[in-house]
Amino acid sequence: MKRIAAAALGALALAGCIPQPDGGYREPRYDAPPPRPEPFQERYERPGLDQNVPALPAPRPAWEMRPVTPDARTIGASTYIVRSGDSLRSISVKTGAGSEAIARANNLAQPYTIFPGQKLAIPAGRYHAVRDGETGIAIARAYGVDWSRIIAQNYLEEPYVLRTGQRLLIPNAGPETIEERAARFHIDIDDILTGGTPAAREGTRPAQPTASSARVLPATQPVAVPERLAGTFRWPVTGTIVKRFGPGASGERNDGIKIAVPLNTPVLAAADGVVAYVGSDIPALGGLVILSHGSGFTTVYGHAGQLLVQRGQSVKRGQTIALSGNSGFADRPELHFEMRQGRSAIDPVPRLPAR
Repeated sequence: MKRIAAAALGALALAGCIPQPDGGYREPRYDAPPPRPEPFQERYERPGLDQNVPALPAPRPAWEMRPVTPDARTIGASTYIVRSGDSLRSISVKTGAGSEAIARANNLAQPYTIFPGQKLAIPAGRYHAVRDGETGIAIARAYGVDWSRIIAQNYLEEPYVLRTGQRLLIPNAGPETIEERAARFHIDIDDILTGGTPAAREGTRPAQPTASSARVLPATQPVAVPERLAGTFRWPVTGTIVKRFGPGASGERNDGIKIAVPLNTPVLAAADGVVAYVGSDIPALGGLVILSHGSGFTTVYGHAGQLLVQRGQSVKRGQTIALSGNSGFADRPELHFEMRQGRSAIDPVPRLPAR
């Protein structure tokens, strides 16, 4: 307990109260009671709390740092005769089609070997050339389509890291009003996990994580994540489970569990990992931390009152990463805790120690 308390006090110097985000929440997977009218910060200015902690705004996410120009090139179906020295990448540049799309259209398997004189079908479509630092979320917003549709259209797979110069096939959005287009743009956990990483230049390596929360990596810089899960998972807090994983009584779906805890309870990393996201861009979950653990595992910690880590920071199992709160659409101090393997939310309880 002394070690946990010391970690929490050390991190408080860099803690920031998370402002209450504007707007509603449209997805059915989380409870969404009407938010209380009082401002977020005032709910934390109560007797007994440390009033000397500096209130810092949540960091801007990567998808807001590099605007995307929707200048996709629309091309028709054609054929291309391979020349000496050609590669799928060079053919992509010449034709405007994505190299992955060309490979799929011609049933080419990795390492995508081609030979002079070979006739390749060039698939028609609208292709966006990815620039440095662009994210999947920002690209989807620029074209008014769901990022999940772009994932499906391009057969993107884990770890969903785009590369500079990659050409993405953009699905047609269809006619819609300005109001309909504005209503489309909400972000969920899956979007952050699959479309929140900035594109990297070919041949460059992601930045190595740091153990210090004082070193803030640029939002447009990709961060290396663990390849394999180290050890086992632990409970992030000790408290009462007030909502379990799966469908609720009214038919809504809960992708995690909710644990009632006292206000300002230290929230602990469930396993060694790297901070993939910290902020408050999902209104229902308020202050939010997402950790990547390797082997496809991620954990999600929502409703935090204060966030004590930075994106790109490496954390150890049991390290304090936040203080509990009732931010977002929580009606009590609690922790929303999710565990995911790949893009699928899984019940965390069977993977946690018996209590």
